[in-house]
Amino acid sequence: YEFGGGRIVYNKFRSVVSYKVDDLPLFDKNTVASAPKLTIYDSIDEEVIQSYMEFSLASLLFYAMKEGACSEQSSRMTAMDNASKNAGEMIDKLTLTFNRTRQAVITRELIEIISGAAALD
Repeated sequence: YEFGGGRIVYNKFRSVVSYKVDDLPLFDKNTVASAPKLTIYDSIDEEVIQSYMEFSLASLLFYAMKEGACSEQSSRMTAMDNASKNAGEMIDKLTLTFNRTRQAVITRELIEIISGAAALD
């Protein structure tokens, strides 16, 4: 493959409740071959640079995918936690409404019974 450079854009995990969009640079063969720290090695030929490029690309892709998956799982966990809390609050409100309605029905029936007993007297 031949390319002049590029970037991998991914979601970087910060904490359970946040992540940020980040990017990693991809360098072409000429940039890697002319890197200043690469000259400390004795025998750097085209095959070694190609192997380095393939390993570097695989490592960067794995890192970006790992960070993205971690960010996704933390977002899912937070969303499910919020959904569970909201469901609990909704159950409490519905239980209160049900109990009030039941109490009103019982009170109405007692009033009808008492009114009926008073009418018989």
